[in-house]
Amino acid sequence: MTYRPSQLRTLLKENHLFPKKRLSQTFIIDGNIVRKVVEEAAVSPGDRVLEIGPGPGAFTEVLLEKEASVIAVEKDPAYARLLVRLEKLEIFEGDIRDFPLERAANAKIVANLPFNITTPILALLIPRSDLFTTATFIVQEEVARRIVATPGSPHYSSLSLFVRFYTNPTYAFSISRRSFYPVPRVDSAVVKLTLRPPPEVDSPAHFFILVRTAFKQRRKMLRSSLKELYPACDSDKRPEELSLEDFISLYNFLK
Repeated sequence: MTYRPSQLRTLLKENHLFPKKRLSQTFIIDGNIVRKVVEEAAVSPGDRVLEIGPGPGAFTEVLLEKEASVIAVEKDPAYARLLVRLEKLEIFEGDIRDFPLERAANAKIVANLPFNITTPILALLIPRSDLFTTATFIVQEEVARRIVATPGSPHYSSLSLFVRFYTNPTYAFSISRRSFYPVPRVDSAVVKLTLRPPPEVDSPAHFFILVRTAFKQRRKMLRSSLKELYPACDSDKRPEELSLEDFISLYNFLK
């Protein structure tokens, strides 16, 4: 059974389904957007794909048409049952945080991420360059800007550094909120992350404590914002001025 994303409301009505607000479910209703996202993910025949939160399966159908080997992780049992209609699809019913990631080794990730758990999913997946090659995500426009931001940008944040620590991020394109059902309050965007091994840091956990502490007071000089954590810090720079490499150098100097 194939359906057009524009016919989503009909599909949901026929199957007595509805988007659940508590799961941040909002689905694409523009088939052109679906195809653009899959093209951005550069999925080829034979590729392994891990799809997170497929919902009614708009992206899933296009991925299968590309002759990819798809594992769909769907938390909502009602939508997991709806996906059974698709042949050659491996379905894991449950939360992505409970999914054994090794089952999707060497996969490309494609996901329309739930707004309420975007950051935890990023934290779970992007450090795993040993398992995944790329991740193509739909996220809130504001989050996308933060993900790809560079020093000097008003969007530059600890999230920017976390993502860049593990990946090479690119901003692909924006998506109007009117392309979703139900219509969310904000626009979205597609980002593509190319995973890679992280830089050499003796303790990423301690490194990111420094980064997050610095950005809690982003307008203050580092000698002020880090004085309790690192009393020896005498830098007159502000966190928004430092690149990833600068932060790593600072951490190595202060540790």
